[in-house]
Amino acid sequence: MGCDGGTIPRRDELVRIKKKPEQKDKDAELAFRWKHCSIKQLPLQSPVVACGLGRLYSKESVLEGLLDRTTLPETATHIKNLKDVKDLNLTPNPAYDGTKAEKGDGYVDSGKSPYICPVIGLEMNGKYKFCFLWTCGCVMSERALKEVKTTVCHKCQKLFTQTDVIIMNAEGDDLTLMEKNIVLRKAEKKSRKKQATAEEQVKDVATEVPEKKKIKKEEKAGPSKSVNKRIEAQDPAYKKAKEDYSVAKDPKASEVFKSLFTSHKSASEQTRAHWITYNPFYN
Repeated sequence: MGCDGGTIPRRDELVRIKKKPEQKDKDAELAFRWKHCSIKQLPLQSPVVACGLGRLYSKESVLEGLLDRTTLPETATHIKNLKDVKDLNLTPNPAYDGTKAEKGDGYVDSGKSPYICPVIGLEMNGKYKFCFLWTCGCVMSERALKEVKTTVCHKCQKLFTQTDVIIMNAEGDDLTLMEKNIVLRKAEKKSRKKQATAEEQVKDVATEVPEKKKIKKEEKAGPSKSVNKRIEAQDPAYKKAKEDYSVAKDPKASEVFKSLFTSHKSASEQTRAHWITYNPFYN
C-alpha cells in the first residue's frame, strides 16, 4: 500500500499516539532549588534563612509572607513566626563571581555555587548533601559532619544534639526525619523551660526561709531593738543622735566646731548670742 510517489507511510504517521511528558533536567532543577527562594522563586538574597524542613528562603520574602499570609505557598504554611526559621551562617565561595552576566554564546557552569562547605570545601550546589545546625545556623556538608564525629560545631564550637542537625532541601526519608525532629525539639524546649522555672522557684524558697528566721529572732529580742538595729544598719549617722553622744567628747570634731556649743569650756566666757547656741542670753 503506497502513496503518491511510491512512498510507504510509517505507523506513527497513521496512528496518533500519546506524547510522552517532557522530562525535567534533574541537574537544572537541583541548581534552581539551591539558588532560589522557595517562596518567591527568585534568586536568594542575604540574609538567607531556612526552616526546620531544610528549605531555603530569603528573609525578606519570609517577613512579607508573615505580614500577608495569602502570599505564602503550601510548602511554607508551617512557618508561623520568625522562630520557625533560622539565620544561616554560610561560607562564601572564593571561586564564584556572581557579578558577571550570563551570555548566550558562552559556556555557563551551573555547578558553581556561591557557598561552600567550610570544612572540606565542597560546593553547595545540590550534588552533595548539606546540613545546618539549629543551635547556631552554621552550614556544612553531611560528609564533614559524619567524618568528624563530635557534639561541637566545627565552625563556631557550639554544642548541638542529633535533633539539631537539619538536612537542607530534604526529600523522602530525610523529610520525614526532619518532621519528627521538629516535634522533638519543641518537646525538649518545653521541658527545659519547666526545669528552669522549677529551679527558680526552689532558689526563691531557699532565700525566703533564712530571711524569715532573721525577722523572727529580731521580733523575739524586742520590736524597739530590732527597729534600732535596722536604722543603724541603714544610716550610720544614727549613732550621733543617741542621748549619750556629746560633741565635746567626739575625738573627730575640731576645737573650732566644739567652741560653738555651750558644753565647751569657753562657753563660760561667752557674752553674746550667736545662731548656733540654744542659749540666746536674754537680759
